[in-house]
Amino acid sequence: MLYSKSTPEQKRIRLREALVSGRIQQFPGAFNPLSARLIEEKGFPGVYISGAVLANDLGLPDIGLTTLTEVATRAGQIARMTELPAIVDADTGFGEPMNVARTVQELENAGLAGCHIEDQVNPKRCGHLDGKAVVDLDTALQRIRAAADARRDPNFLIMARTDVRATGEGPAGLDAAVARAKALVDAGADAIFPEAMGSLEEFKAIRDAVDVPILANMTEFGKSRLFTVEELAGVGINLVIYPVTLLRIAMGAAERTLEAIAAHGTQEDQVGNMLTRSRLYELVDYEAYNRFDAGVFNFQVPGRY
Repeated sequence: MLYSKSTPEQKRIRLREALVSGRIQQFPGAFNPLSARLIEEKGFPGVYISGAVLANDLGLPDIGLTTLTEVATRAGQIARMTELPAIVDADTGFGEPMNVARTVQELENAGLAGCHIEDQVNPKRCGHLDGKAVVDLDTALQRIRAAADARRDPNFLIMARTDVRATGEGPAGLDAAVARAKALVDAGADAIFPEAMGSLEEFKAIRDAVDVPILANMTEFGKSRLFTVEELAGVGINLVIYPVTLLRIAMGAAERTLEAIAAHGTQEDQVGNMLTRSRLYELVDYEAYNRFDAGVFNFQVPGRY
């Protein structure tokens, strides 16, 4: 009910253990609290919360328009619904190094297991779009040092995302990404998120360069094909995220249903694709609320339809 039984501290320990388990971890992206519970039910080990999804859910593009308060509030709502550790996209940290420090503490307060902070300039861009720019190395390192110094729980994961691969062509861009990844680890990053890698060989170059967990972003319509979990494990990736997948699927289904209503005057031909009422009640755990207080839940759960 209400909140997960596991404390944020317990979730952070589980995340740390998972990342050094020798098994690649798959974290689908939750677009709302209920989808986080569904991710848990399907047996995944963790939840990812995308900054693009949080922005898009507000009807905004992913260009740095969301605020720390909006992100911390929504991420906390999602994290509380699951026993799984949740990692959130903290963009560029929402300001200068002192803002980055506050960001980390607000996300700790919200119950997150970790976050990643990127090295783009403000206003930022979606990681798989062209025309990105990154800050100089000193600024990138200041962000990570501020984040690492600010956390109060040493198990809160500070992940550094670097977008520098996209700023140079061919080997030059990859070499720059490798060098920056090394520097970010030296500055205190617990893990590295190399954004917009184009091939397995590029992921392997990052893997060979640093001795911390590596994240792979398997977003649709991005810079690479959608590698399988086996392929990514084969080059030493520790964590793979699917950040916008569930939002895209859900919005695609919503669009098709609206088109059916407009065309046919009824949603009848889409009902078979819907989550049933009884399944929805299972996900929100109506019966547990009934056991807690019969006045909250005072009707029979219908059959599976």
